[in-house]
Amino acid sequence: MRTLYIECNMGAAGDMLMSALYELMDETQKEEFLKRMNGLGLPGVSIIPREAVTCGISGTHMEVTVYGEEEHELGDDHAGLHGDHHGHEHGETLHGCHGHGHGEMHGNHHGHEHGGTHPGHHHADPLHIAELIAGLDLPEEVRANAGQIYDAIAGAEAKAHGCPVEQVHFHEVGALDAVADVTGVCYAIYLLKPERIVASPVHVGSGTVRCAHGIMPVPAPATANLLADVPMYGGSIRGELCTPTGAALLVHFADSFGDMPVMSKTSVGIGVGTKEFEQANCVRVFLGEAQSMKETDETETAGETTEKQFKDAAAGNGRIAELVCNIDDMTPEALAFATARLIELGALDAYTVAGTMKKGRPGWELTVLCETDRTDETAKNIMRETTTNGVRVRICEKYFLTPGIERIHTERGKVRIKTAEGFGIRHEKPEYEDTAACARKAQIPYREAYEQALMLRKEQTGKTKQGGEQ
Repeated sequence: MRTLYIECNMGAAGDMLMSALYELMDETQKEEFLKRMNGLGLPGVSIIPREAVTCGISGTHMEVTVYGEEEHELGDDHAGLHGDHHGHEHGETLHGCHGHGHGEMHGNHHGHEHGGTHPGHHHADPLHIAELIAGLDLPEEVRANAGQIYDAIAGAEAKAHGCPVEQVHFHEVGALDAVADVTGVCYAIYLLKPERIVASPVHVGSGTVRCAHGIMPVPAPATANLLADVPMYGGSIRGELCTPTGAALLVHFADSFGDMPVMSKTSVGIGVGTKEFEQANCVRVFLGEAQSMKETDETETAGETTEKQFKDAAAGNGRIAELVCNIDDMTPEALAFATARLIELGALDAYTVAGTMKKGRPGWELTVLCETDRTDETAKNIMRETTTNGVRVRICEKYFLTPGIERIHTERGKVRIKTAEGFGIRHEKPEYEDTAACARKAQIPYREAYEQALMLRKEQTGKTKQGGEQ
């Protein structure tokens, strides 16, 4: 399975994520990315990749400027926050809530004279941002993701500052920069097309950070709200390492948080910040093929068909090895563990069927499927992981549909849609664990959550077809 792993040892910020993902692209994709991002129509916004080095590690810093200025150039109040875009979205993007110190915060926040015409003296509310994103020349999927991410940021800021979402307002310069960061990450992921995204626990930094509202603790309240259900940690590094925009991007796209899965054929991208710390100030991303079903979905049962099966093949027919043995002297717990372990070791599928063995003993028939070139290895794994002393092998012909994973975003969270297609046939079903999580959150029956996911999937697919490919 094509898997993207995001290493957040130094937190995450929008521009650094965009920089790292940019490095994973081939030359054609890079050219397309820069052409599209610089032609979006965002007023005064320019995006230029720059070579950068942190602690001897080379990478890319994506320079996002608004009317020729990058965030950390916008004055002392910004410099304390935005030296490396760690914190720039928090202090600069959010200006406040109407009725919550608006006039006091506006002041001379930028510290630059622009003759009163610079857009940094204007504000943008969530509706304005939504309309701006909706009008961008990007695929519908990218615009939808960007809009949902900005909604999450606005909601987190509103909760942090105790005001309705519609009263949250942003500095226009900061808003334009953050829109570029958000849409850039969404578009990069659209081009790279990972089937699954895993992120590490998030390093948020420590201490305090200065912004328009005054001195705030790290993680900033909005960041803490966004990462409420995500593993995060502090540390000895002083400063805001994870910004609200970085947090919102991680929460929106990551299917899970944890250690890097076993991967092969891996590419690495490094997004470098401008501020110097005692350790490399970068976000690293890894794109490769996941090795085992465990990393694909640790909660998926051994009896389910894996997306790994025939991942590189088009729909058609082929050959597959079927290994079978009878077992009557293992406990259910031990057999369940062995079945899961066989999949981790490379089997395509494994399942049991209850039966009656010799001497009338209740037992199980274990069937394991694998690629034909892994028959010997799989047979040995079966005998090592179970109590059987022998394995029967059959080479079978099999017709199959090409599996895949797509995603929909509901008001209760992200739901993966398993797909399989070929021969003019297409199957779709919501992933069980995602659907169950939505059902628990809404306190509705599983079947209702399942049907709602299918309906939303149909609506979103219909909108995409009506809009055409963009």
